[in-house]
Amino acid sequence: MSEILLALKGLTKAYPGVVANSDVSFDIERGEIHALLGENGAGKSTLVKTIYGLVKPDTGTMTLNGAAFTPAEPRAARIAGVAMVFQHFSLFDAMNVAENIALGMENPPPQREIATRVREVSEKYGLPLDPSRIVGELSAGERQRVEIIRCLLQDPKLLIMDEPTSVLTPQEVDILFETLRKLSAEGTAILYISHKLEEIRSLCDRATVLRLGAVVGDCIPRDTSARDMAELMVGAKLQVPTKAERAVGRGVLVLNGLSAPAPHQFGTPLRDINLRVRAGEVMGIGGVAGNGQDELVAALSGEMRTANGMVMLDEQPIGKLGPNARRKLGLSVAPEERNGHAAAGDMSLVENAVLTGAVRQGLTSRGFLRWGKARAFADQIIKDFDVRTPGAANTAGALSGGNLQKFVIGREILQAPDVLVVNQPTWGVDAAAAAAIRQALLDLAANGAAVIVISQDLDELMEISDQFAALNEGRLSEPRAANGLTVDEIGLMLGGAHDMEVAHVATS
Repeated sequence: MSEILLALKGLTKAYPGVVANSDVSFDIERGEIHALLGENGAGKSTLVKTIYGLVKPDTGTMTLNGAAFTPAEPRAARIAGVAMVFQHFSLFDAMNVAENIALGMENPPPQREIATRVREVSEKYGLPLDPSRIVGELSAGERQRVEIIRCLLQDPKLLIMDEPTSVLTPQEVDILFETLRKLSAEGTAILYISHKLEEIRSLCDRATVLRLGAVVGDCIPRDTSARDMAELMVGAKLQVPTKAERAVGRGVLVLNGLSAPAPHQFGTPLRDINLRVRAGEVMGIGGVAGNGQDELVAALSGEMRTANGMVMLDEQPIGKLGPNARRKLGLSVAPEERNGHAAAGDMSLVENAVLTGAVRQGLTSRGFLRWGKARAFADQIIKDFDVRTPGAANTAGALSGGNLQKFVIGREILQAPDVLVVNQPTWGVDAAAAAAIRQALLDLAANGAAVIVISQDLDELMEISDQFAALNEGRLSEPRAANGLTVDEIGLMLGGAHDMEVAHVATS
């Protein structure tokens, strides 16, 4: 039997104004962990959607196990042995694990049988999971296990994973990689998409690189540096963010015992958060997903109101003010969820520029929109942040996730806020774009802004932060100088250790 499981030949898919995939050809072997690399907008999502039956190619062929493979829908792909774990989980919070898994099965057996199979598979592959747990109570890593086990119950020949570690702790990444290596040893092929190139080097056997929809090369990741892979993806030298010397000024944003109840059943209450962020400073806040990041962002943006005095901007209490009033005073926020929260997918980029830029950019006059000025602002965002799109008239939903992220971050930075709060600034963004976004945040701080970066990417936080604090179960640790922090110290902070314990580790 041939070692080739899936062969792609000349796949091409065009949309109005853009060729998403152009004559793509490569193969995936049985039991191979194969990386698919490319910058945002390179065509990765279109290609895996083609394999999974969500997109029909204009030209080209696929063969699976030596037979023609033309899935008309995901159900056909699953029957043929192709499973996919998406970057955004498709789970119902109010249902338990077994019920969620049943929803993804063609002919689900009784709940008791599903629960038994979940326990068997979770034990076999080292993915601890209780089938009776309510999904809304699970961590991000546990939710991903639900998606993976749902796929494994289909006994797939090919498992596609899209940015699987973006919301995982280092420990959860290790568990995931052990599982994927075990699947590989059993003969399951894995097509792995990630912008974390050191993970690619650690895990993957081969890599295919896309640029502007076309295959531009391949490599053996373990024999190729992360920098070389990044430069192959972008076709240029990679610019590394540089921290300029900058003066740190007054405390611009001050939190005094910030507390707030959980906004919904599965939310996290904020508990007595104290913080002072100074002009010219980058404050990094780390934490495992679900420890109060969204609630903290909502309290800072004005989407969630708080008692007077808990949130102070330039010594003015703003806890009762809404988002527009806070923007006017100079506080801008870029939330984690870009499509539907930071941006409206069905609206044009011009309209999305107006959503938060109307006040500070003067995009309205006497109640009327100044479309020419709004268009110019959107064009400036697209140009300065290299947003790959045919034009500002395109909808936000037509952009790749990474390009929409660049637009959202650029929209806030170009308004020159006094304080910028950004949650997961480079989530799902390629290496070159991530470097550009980090540099823009550093430049904003160098110009005197106070910047709060909330991220699960510890490397990112250590690269750009002056101070670091950890969020755990709605509590924020005492900030510490980021320079010199060890992995052990950071791990204790993320786990909610007291300062005395952290100090003990630092001196032991």
